[in-house]
Amino acid sequence: MKLTTKILIAMMLGILVGVTFNILKDSNLVEIPLIDIFDSFVIEGLFEVIGKIFVASLKMMVVPLVFISLVLGTSALGNNTRMGPMAGKAILLYLITTSIAISLAIIMANAVDPGVGMDRSTDVEFIGKEAPPLKEVFVEMVPTNPVLAMAEGNMLQIIIFSILMGIALSKVGEKGKQVLQVFESANVIVMKMVLILMHLAPIGVFALLARLFSEIGITAIWDLAAYFFTVLFVLLLHGTIIYGTFIAVFGKLSAIQFFYNVKPAIIFAFSTASSNATIPVSMEVAEKRQGVSKSISSFVVPLGATINMDGTAIMQGVATVFIAQAYNVEIGLAGYLTVILTATLASIGTAGVPGVGLIMLSMVLQQVGLPVEGIALILGVDRLLDMVRTSVNVTGDSMVSTIVAKSENLLNDTTFHSRQD
Repeated sequence: MKLTTKILIAMMLGILVGVTFNILKDSNLVEIPLIDIFDSFVIEGLFEVIGKIFVASLKMMVVPLVFISLVLGTSALGNNTRMGPMAGKAILLYLITTSIAISLAIIMANAVDPGVGMDRSTDVEFIGKEAPPLKEVFVEMVPTNPVLAMAEGNMLQIIIFSILMGIALSKVGEKGKQVLQVFESANVIVMKMVLILMHLAPIGVFALLARLFSEIGITAIWDLAAYFFTVLFVLLLHGTIIYGTFIAVFGKLSAIQFFYNVKPAIIFAFSTASSNATIPVSMEVAEKRQGVSKSISSFVVPLGATINMDGTAIMQGVATVFIAQAYNVEIGLAGYLTVILTATLASIGTAGVPGVGLIMLSMVLQQVGLPVEGIALILGVDRLLDMVRTSVNVTGDSMVSTIVAKSENLLNDTTFHSRQD
């Protein structure tokens, strides 16, 4: 059985087990002591441990994989004058798709009016963390201590240091080639470690989803149905129609083939709800299924996992309209333009900050004078939507890497059009 099929089966079984347990927990069909024992030792015990170990093992591979791959990829382009334009294309595409994403979200939310008639009272409090100023982000992109940056998983700093090292190695002649041979050997070892972890993925995916759905069930969705399905619809619209159009128009490639190729990364992103944890899979998919050159994927994919926030931008757009309607606040055209600009720039400004989606949303709400505590209204369904928007973010990373590779003649068309698993 194919690995992707195993993961899909594990995903469905996890959701089924989680929802079933949630229903039993809220009913009187099973004695309470039995439910409590199962909850303590299986859901919050075994499943939580397995899920956390799975996500941690994926994150464990991110820093070595990004560092090694990016040094190798950049060194291959070190004497190539296309390095700057390639980076410019990637960043521009990320910013354009993010602005489209939040614009679509605002338009759709105003058409649906998900917050009209919503009770704004809530017992849950949300305290927003302050996002760093944009100038501070640019200053802190350069690491004062590369080892510390790797220890903390600061992706922007790792990217900057790796690019600099790759360029330097390409310019020091024979000694640089000797070091690159070590990196090439290390890359083979790291990719083998990733492959080993991938075979354990079905177990991790099952545990993650079983625990999640045992907590939220399906009632949380019905309580915020208008908001939930508006966000979900825009996410699917953007992730299929917009990305598919970009692939067809700018990449001159089949959108259907693209989505088939990127399927494993989408599944992993949905399961882990973490773009960073999905980087190993995204890079493997880009190189082995999409035919993207390693010199492109090693730069564009980690960069996208750091600054590409299309799915998060969609949540922010709908949530802003929802909270404004729930609190009976009129934002106006100028306010919506502020939201679009702030969220687009914040996709870079809050890169690498834990809980980035809600932090960015609190910043956007403050910019247009909306109460930050309104975020508490949507917390019940945010975890589930986070899984979908992470899938959209990862699909966007793959889309940009494919288009950039195609524009630089660094895409293997044979690999892209081959049906492989």
